[in-house]
Amino acid sequence: MKYIIGIGTNIGDREKNITEAINAFDLVPHTKVLRKSALYETEPVGYADQQNFYNACFEIESDLEANEILGVCLGIEAGFGRVREIKNGPRILDLDVILAENEKIDTANLTVPHPRYTERRFVMIPLLELFPDGTAYGIKFSHHLLGIKGQAIRELR
Repeated sequence: MKYIIGIGTNIGDREKNITEAINAFDLVPHTKVLRKSALYETEPVGYADQQNFYNACFEIESDLEANEILGVCLGIEAGFGRVREIKNGPRILDLDVILAENEKIDTANLTVPHPRYTERRFVMIPLLELFPDGTAYGIKFSHHLLGIKGQAIRELR
């Protein structure tokens, strides 16, 4: 199954955090990174009194189920020293399962598609880079971008 993972960081060496976290997915058994978006610098959303984020999206293919991929994400975050202190606050690493190929999930621990991905320019722009026609896994998403106000974003490379 294929998954889209959103990644963000605003503590420490932001580019290194993202590069190493994405590389960690290639170390997960039966999982490989297929492609990744460019890196973007973005304004924080929610809690504004913090450094800008670096964000990207990437696609993986894995034999693991969605809840297992969530566990991988949480494990990688923990390995980087993620501490959850302030909602939407500064974080060394944030990994979210955005979409899962041919699957919708709504459990206490995981909702896919991610419930707020269409409200986040830092997810939508990288996602549109991966899926230029604005449709991913049969889900049309690009029209949501028009409704997002603010949230400055700048491609880094």
